[in-house]
Formats: sequence, structure tokens, C-alpha cells
Amino acid sequence: MGEDRQILATDARPTRRAPLRRFLLALVALLAAPLMVLAGETTVMLKGGIAATLNIPASQTPVPAVLMLHGFGSSRDEVGHLYTRAAEALAARGIASLRIDFRGFGKSDGDTGATTIDSQLDDARVGLAYLSKVKGIDSARVGVLGFSLGGGIATFLAADEPEKIKSLVTWSSVGDLKADFLSELGQKAFDRAKEEGIVGLDLGWRTIALKQSFFESLDSRKVDDAIARYPGAYMAIVGQKDAAAAYLEKFAGLSKASQKFTYIVPNGDHMFGVLGDDQNMAIDVIFKTTEWFGKTL
Repeated sequence: MGEDRQILATDARPTRRAPLRRFLLALVALLAAPLMVLAGETTVMLKGGIAATLNIPASQTPVPAVLMLHGFGSSRDEVGHLYTRAAEALAARGIASLRIDFRGFGKSDGDTGATTIDSQLDDARVGLAYLSKVKGIDSARVGVLGFSLGGGIATFLAADEPEKIKSLVTWSSVGDLKADFLSELGQKAFDRAKEEGIVGLDLGWRTIALKQSFFESLDSRKVDDAIARYPGAYMAIVGQKDAAAAYLEKFAGLSKASQKFTYIVPNGDHMFGVLGDDQNMAIDVIFKTTEWFGKTL
């Protein structure tokens, strides 16, 4: 696996022409030198068939890391490759990352229709457990980033595992699971799922089928309760035009973090304009996120 490989800067194998003393000196120098963590991206398959991308920057010492959780109906690179770009920015800042596909999405195994809030939270826990054991990563300096529904999952994970997650960042996070999905999908979707056990939905960028268990799970957890329970560093970013902006002031007040920061992107939408020609909003969000993790991890 990529996390187990190491780059050795010196080839210390002897040749018949090399004097023994020169070989011994080279060997001593090699053993005394710090080992470098392998740099670059690696695709990995986690427990339960969860596909993920691991990105580790080159470093002679253990590095902090961020677990990245995608939004509803999306995948690990995120819309407009926001997470791919964020992973590259983090690596340039000396921070590793692991971005996962929730089961049923992207390249992961599983049934999309069987998705629930708890199943995604379980997947996030698998990602966190894996990331914390990767050689070259400092398990005492791990953060989590979540986008949209992934922001809610990230918040639940941070609240449940505060000793393992030092910093939490959310982008355009859900604030009230049932209310937000009712607004997004409509009452008819809820009613049909209840009547038939499953409902097919056109999200605009893809179609998806969801079982009644997903809709029932929306009542299982409260985002505001999770924010109030999480003591670590907390940053939330939302677009000014996004409905999620309505939750920001409340969440900031609920957070007990000694380090917290909220930011409303002027004229920003749910996706920070990433699908348009002007990438300044997306670039700004990635920059602020990278700097935040650099300061808090």
C-alpha cells in the first residue's frame, strides 16, 4: 500500500569495486538519515468496499491530515473537482488528506438506495480509522472537512470522536436534516417513499433512488446538538445566496470552541460558483480552508 512505502535517497548496496570502508560509511549515513514519506496521490480501498484517495506530501516528519466527506449524491472529488483542488492545496501546505466515496456512490461498493445518515457516518468512521493509522501521519493532528450533507456528517463525526478530531471545517453544511431535505426534495418525495418504500429522484446532475430508511434517518441526529458538543476548532463557510447561510449565526453561538471562525462568501451560491468561468470564490474558499487547517492542526 502507498502508506507503507518509503523513499530512500541513497543506494547503499556494495559493489565489488567499492572499498568496504566506503560502503560502511554510506550505510551509517543512510541509517542515520531521516526517512521521507512518499509524496503523491494513491487510490485505496477501505473496509466495506469504500473507495478513497490518499494524498501525502513529502516530509521528513509526521504530517497532519484531513478527512474529506462529500455532499449528497456526489463523490470524493466533488463538484468542479473542489476536493481534488483542496487536497492539492493542503499537500502544498504540508497536510495529508483522505477523500472517500460513501458506499453506493462514486467507485465504492454498496447500494445507493440503502444510504442513511448512520451509514454515511459509519463510512466516515472507517475513513478516520484508516487515516489515523497511515505511516507518516500524526494521528494527534487530524481534521475533517465536509461539504453540504457531508458537512453534517463531518459535524456528527467530530462530536462523537472529539479526542480524534482536532479541527472541523464545513462548506455549505446542512443545518436541519429533515427541513433541508424537505425543502430540497419536496413533500411528494417523502410521501412516495413512505407509501412505496422507495422513490426515484432527479437531482438535476444525476438520478438517484432512495429507500424509506433514508428519510427516517433524517430524524436520527441534530446538527446543532453536535456543534454544541464538539470542543475542537470550528470553521464554517457558506455562500451568501445559499439557504445554509441562515444557520451560520446560530451555529457560531452554539460552538464552544476556543478557535472558531465563520465566513459568508459574498454573492456565493451553494457551490461557490465552481461551475462558472470565474473561480475566485472557489479559490478563496480553498485558501481559507487550507490556512485554517494549517493554523489549527
